[in-house]
Amino acid sequence: MRFPQSSSPTSRRNLLLGTAAAGALFAAGCTSNENNDSDENSKQAANTANDKPGKAVTIGFAGPQADHGWLNAINEQAKRRAKEYKDVTLEITEGSNDTAQQIGQIETLINKKVDVLVILPADGKALTQVGLKAMRAGIPVVNLDRIFASPQAYRCWIGGDNYGMGLNAGRYIGEQLKGKKNAKVIELAGIDNLELTRQRTEGFNAALKNYPNIKKVGRQAAEFTVESGQSKMAQLLQAHSDFDALWNHDDDQGVGAERAIKQAGRDDFLMVGGAGAKHAMDAIKADNTVLKATVLYPPTMAASAIDLARALGQGKGVGGLAELEIPASLTLYSAVVTKDNVDEYLPTGFS
Repeated sequence: MRFPQSSSPTSRRNLLLGTAAAGALFAAGCTSNENNDSDENSKQAANTANDKPGKAVTIGFAGPQADHGWLNAINEQAKRRAKEYKDVTLEITEGSNDTAQQIGQIETLINKKVDVLVILPADGKALTQVGLKAMRAGIPVVNLDRIFASPQAYRCWIGGDNYGMGLNAGRYIGEQLKGKKNAKVIELAGIDNLELTRQRTEGFNAALKNYPNIKKVGRQAAEFTVESGQSKMAQLLQAHSDFDALWNHDDDQGVGAERAIKQAGRDDFLMVGGAGAKHAMDAIKADNTVLKATVLYPPTMAASAIDLARALGQGKGVGGLAELEIPASLTLYSAVVTKDNVDEYLPTGFS
């Protein structure tokens, strides 16, 4: 299995196998002085997906409408990765935020008898039945990010860690403010009726509990848009004339938040973003605004989903793992990008 070419060596490990696992697993699979071990390694290598062309695989890809920078990056990552494999044909839908329409798009792919399906559902619960339909038709499903309501609806799930995203944002802010007495933080969340937003807030709150000197004094939920980010941030600034840090769940709505901050002439706090947009990383590198860090929710997961789908279609396992089958789930790590490591992660930033 290849990692996205845009990823650095460290972020490649973080994005798919985790910080410590990759090196250890590769070491465990290296050559041994024992002939039996060599034989086992040869067998394992033969059953591991690699860059060499193999059995032809048609992958159906269905996601929501790309009306957000992160979602557009998801589509681009999937298309770019599929082109790198001579043995992969990608059937990609237009995408829709309408549940019925996305179900219809997926059913079309099922009727085309694609070998594997990669699905990022607009609503995981609402699309569970079509995932089950594909699995019952003998088409393995890679469930991308927003999870189906039943594990029977997919063969493998891969996605981001929303709780971990909030946890790492809170830890970063906590470490920056741990020496300040009676520190105050505020939160600009995403869409509150989404489980992912609740998970991010839960992780953030859990991290802050480790810093008794810090109190969260305000929170507003935006809608992952520039406009909502600007209006909700303006409300927070008006309500709180004094605070030390802000966590914004999403770098797209963060564009609006930064506009509101600039219009208010405020520079007396630090800001942490979310997801890993390129404009956020550029600002972090320039180090001339309140934005000092962003917590990743990497869209490279779509490229890795294509890797997993190809391995499934070819009946292969994952390089670096001892098992002959791909895992049932993979949770990506939410790294914190600061001016100290931004150059490493800049190639993964999305527009």
